[in-house]
Amino acid sequence: MAARQMMGSDLCLGQSAGILLASGLACAAVPAVANASAVNLGTSAPFAVLGGSAVTNTGPSVLNGDLGVAPGTSLIGFSSPAVVNGATHDDDAFAGNAQNDLATAYGVAAGQAVPSGNDLTGQDLGGLTLLPGAYSFSSSAQLTGNVTLDALGNPHAQFVFEIGSTLTTASASSITMINGASPCNVYWQIGSSATLGSTTAFEGNVLAADSISVNNGATVQGRLLAMTGAVTLINDTVDQSMCHTSTVSPPVSTPTPPVATPPVTGSTPPTTGSTPPTTGSTPPTTGSTPPSTGSTPPTGAGGLPPNASHSTVPTRKGSAGLKRTKQPTSIMECSLGFTATVRGREIKRVVFTLDGKRLAVRSGSPFSVHVPAAFAGSGLVRALVTFKDATPTKSLTMRYRACAAAVVHPLPAPSTFTG
Repeated sequence: MAARQMMGSDLCLGQSAGILLASGLACAAVPAVANASAVNLGTSAPFAVLGGSAVTNTGPSVLNGDLGVAPGTSLIGFSSPAVVNGATHDDDAFAGNAQNDLATAYGVAAGQAVPSGNDLTGQDLGGLTLLPGAYSFSSSAQLTGNVTLDALGNPHAQFVFEIGSTLTTASASSITMINGASPCNVYWQIGSSATLGSTTAFEGNVLAADSISVNNGATVQGRLLAMTGAVTLINDTVDQSMCHTSTVSPPVSTPTPPVATPPVTGSTPPTTGSTPPTTGSTPPTTGSTPPSTGSTPPTGAGGLPPNASHSTVPTRKGSAGLKRTKQPTSIMECSLGFTATVRGREIKRVVFTLDGKRLAVRSGSPFSVHVPAAFAGSGLVRALVTFKDATPTKSLTMRYRACAAAVVHPLPAPSTFTG
């Protein structure tokens, strides 16, 4: 019987020597945790995407974080409908420093000590549950399906993957983070290039020596950082807002305990009968005003996380939901399609796509789009929602099928389908 595989030491505890477990009874997996060291990204940390030679994009990709390239100068495809919620650095000093720090971080990740039991060479990551630590592939790594990263309740747990050549994910693959695991603490150090399949839901920071290619409709919670080659995007979302930290530590508020000012009695004898003594008449001011240190959150590049609108408004009150607000009620109406609408609070902009192709961009209410329909097929409507405040971008999806199945481009005239 094939047992579910968990990385670590598998330890079977026998009740006495010579007693064999009954047939079909599996050993309990007791993982041995070997913590990896944290990888400091330095000035490359604010970037959602950083390329070496170029960064190119097709379609309404959304970047929550900075965009940059160095030493190349080619940034292509980031005008509307693409959205960059961060600064853009085209071979400037900041991008150059970020590449230097990326090279240092790459070396730290590649130099992690890997326990012998954590060599995954030849295994597909799909189906595994991995605990904190460093893992290695001597050549290429493949993810087909889902891999789970379990932090065992430690939000600071580090996961480092040292991959000798390439990383490839199959379409619709995913990474699940559980028990406090954070994409900010996951590092994929790749000896050459990474390729993420379409609609992959990826977690962590990709540190590639060469290039990174992300196919249609993928989402990345983390960063895409390429040292020498290009980063290529197609209608993707890269969000590092949950990981953004200031390069300057915010001041620590340490309230000063109030100190009572002793009365000055005895220093100057009061004038008899003329003026009452002032001793104690004015309460001490020490401690009366709360210290201002730390009372106002820092603003600017490090004060607020990159967000949907790159706003300086620190609230996160945004909400959004995607629904069909006009549906066919008869066979005849099926040929007319349906209306998809996003409703919520603090919505700034919605990019609607249909099977990876853009339907419309709405920058004001109502955030709706007409989805033409056909009588066969199935697919996916997606709405990328950005907000007026610091609420992170949301990606909403809606499946369609049967007579409400949408075609892959808007019809210029009323549908020619008949009921």
